[in-house]
Amino acid sequence: MGFFPCSKNSLLLLFTTILLLTSSTAVSGSNHFENLDITWGEGRGKILENGELLTLSLDNYSGSGFQSKKAFLFGKIDMQLKLVPGNSAGTVTALYLSSGGLNHDEIDFEFLGNLSGEPYTVHTNVYAQGQGEREQQFHLWFDPTADFHTYSVLWNPQTIVFSVDNTPLREFKNLEKLGVPFPNTQPMKLYSSIWNADQWATRGGLIKTDWTQAPFVASYRNFNADACVVSDAPGAAYCTSSEADITPWESQKLDIISEEKLKWVQSNYMIYNYCNDVHRYPQGFPPECYA
Repeated sequence: MGFFPCSKNSLLLLFTTILLLTSSTAVSGSNHFENLDITWGEGRGKILENGELLTLSLDNYSGSGFQSKKAFLFGKIDMQLKLVPGNSAGTVTALYLSSGGLNHDEIDFEFLGNLSGEPYTVHTNVYAQGQGEREQQFHLWFDPTADFHTYSVLWNPQTIVFSVDNTPLREFKNLEKLGVPFPNTQPMKLYSSIWNADQWATRGGLIKTDWTQAPFVASYRNFNADACVVSDAPGAAYCTSSEADITPWESQKLDIISEEKLKWVQSNYMIYNYCNDVHRYPQGFPPECYA
């Protein structure tokens, strides 16, 4: 019987993949008290309506934020969000998965506010092993402040897909074979926060936050994680669950219809793509840009 050399990360990924075939857990967010912790803001974050609604607010003293109680290693994460209405220039509302630490993994939605009547900018990024700078930015085809919309991340060993109301904005494929880092070994929690970033958020910092409009409030409901939930128990396996069925997200990828939607969004609503930034990469784009 032959043997083959494996790095520590390769063994960890293999072990994790085997576990994913037999374990998955769904976390439903009808009650935010059960699934989310408000972690900062001195009362500016609130859980209301018997746990069905969460709000984060920003004023000229502080913003606020929350995180999920559980961490996930792959899954489909959904959150319904209604962004700050009116003049939100200078504010940033972030919704992201992160492992924390120096060499962290992270999957980001950031919503950059704007003057009344001007569109929000949706900023996306992917970090793997502490390496980011993979920004793509979009405008939306609806008013994200008028009602709740579902913002989703599909994350499995093959791909990451950012979606809004089941319409994909962006796909970041696993291209480790080309030497491109991909987040696949570190569990991540869901985080969200709202803060003042008027030094850069709106028109490169030209438009400042109008504090007479404060408090700026973002609203959240219906958090759902159909995902592999990581156990906090010492020595426990990465994924623990009483369910044995394989869930669709574990091997899900864009179908033909979703690929057409992605092309439509990127053709009509993408406003920045690092893979097209010749000033930033005069010697050639990163390898994933050619795949």
